[in-house]
Amino acid sequence: MREVKLARNDFTCELNSARYDYAMTPVTPGSDDAEAETAAPAWLNAEEKEAWTGLVSLILLLPGRLEAPLQAEAGLTLFEYLVLSHLSEVPEHRIRMSELAFLANGSLSRLSNVVKRFEQRGWVTRAPDPDDGRYTVASLTGTGYAVVVAAAPTHVRAVREGFLDQVSAADGRALARIAAKLRVRPADLA
Repeated sequence: MREVKLARNDFTCELNSARYDYAMTPVTPGSDDAEAETAAPAWLNAEEKEAWTGLVSLILLLPGRLEAPLQAEAGLTLFEYLVLSHLSEVPEHRIRMSELAFLANGSLSRLSNVVKRFEQRGWVTRAPDPDDGRYTVASLTGTGYAVVVAAAPTHVRAVREGFLDQVSAADGRALARIAAKLRVRPADLA
């Protein structure tokens, strides 16, 4: 057993000597998998670890900072706001549910539950796609549009205070380049 002490927050992690494959099952010595596992992983150096920790922090902490003001002022989660926002930005405020789920970064079942609540509030309607009945189209109503327009200043303020005002224009361009390189933006995946 090997003990690894990390500098941040006096966190200690113990790793045992058993080797595991990606499914977290023990690798049997003498198997093809064991031979592939014999090469030591390329551990992160200090600079790589700092970059990785920064990315993970953005992924995990920034959404909460964006959601808190939306919850407090508009009664919306970040996911709900993104659903309404994407609907407000597409032509005729209509889009297939599968495409909307992708844009809002949620599963189709999660989106379906949110849209069901939105339908009950009169913010969104659903109907079969007239071009292909196998799909369902979500449409933003006038009431739903008013909700997203009212919530947008809160969201933009949170984006500015929690992100844009904290980084330089060059930092913002660098993040956009990194996102494009990693193909994590919806436009990159289309």
